[in-house]
Amino acid sequence: MTKSKRRKVTLNDSTVGFVLVLPALAIFVSIILYPFINSLFMSFTNKTLMNPDYEMVGFRNYQKVFTDPTFLRTLENTGVFVFFSTLLPFVMGMIWAIVLNVKFHGSGFLRSVTLVDWIIPGASISFLWSFIFDVNHGLVNEILKSLGLISTSINFLGQSGTAMMVVVIARTWQMLPWYMAFLTGGLQGIEFDQIEAARIDGANNLQVFRRIVLPGMKSIIVIVLVLGIIGNLQHFDIPKVLTAGGPAGATTIFSISVYRQAFESYKVGMAATIGTVWAILLAAFSFLYSRKAS
Repeated sequence: MTKSKRRKVTLNDSTVGFVLVLPALAIFVSIILYPFINSLFMSFTNKTLMNPDYEMVGFRNYQKVFTDPTFLRTLENTGVFVFFSTLLPFVMGMIWAIVLNVKFHGSGFLRSVTLVDWIIPGASISFLWSFIFDVNHGLVNEILKSLGLISTSINFLGQSGTAMMVVVIARTWQMLPWYMAFLTGGLQGIEFDQIEAARIDGANNLQVFRRIVLPGMKSIIVIVLVLGIIGNLQHFDIPKVLTAGGPAGATTIFSISVYRQAFESYKVGMAATIGTVWAILLAAFSFLYSRKAS
């Protein structure tokens, strides 16, 4: 009776690496790559949720999108929302980070309280600010009346000229703690000896900020701004709950436009077209972030 020889199976480093990365790759393909490719395919069709049959229409959807004044206004609204919803919380977060970076009694408590805004759901924030700017009993209208600045209430959320302002304010209030947290980390990475040396040489606070603090935080500032732009390009809940894209499309941004096309007009092909343009913009800023982060 002969003994069977056991063969020892050995795996090289490349095979082991592939086996380890396979689960993550499978998840990426199933929940990110495949949906994106499927969405890109649907952007060349006239598919709707009301009819399972569809036809290939080529670039007709893209032609409609880029010649539609509504889309051009959506693009403009998105630009305004992203710009101010990134700039305002960044500036305020920088100021607040500088204030809290100074060690004083209660600074840690204030930092913790500030971070509470970050964990509140967007829908709750929207309801809070809709109450503050309410036309009948809103806090803002009551303050303006008591100061004699207005005689009749202003419908902030019902006017095209003020609705976007309210949306930006709500988003700023939500994201200020996020900017403050990252910028505080950047401030704490600056060498205190450099600041002391600059003060000995006679530099004032503004000169110290411009010549030492900003250059020392350049990399973190760029990364924070790019991440902020990406987050605002994807944002949906606050504009949806506050104004639903109104009045008269004044606060309709990419996310709301895609939602309307897909779930209100049931035009999946058109929604996929707008979503593809949206994804290209996101990819551009994501590429910029990856370059700066590496």
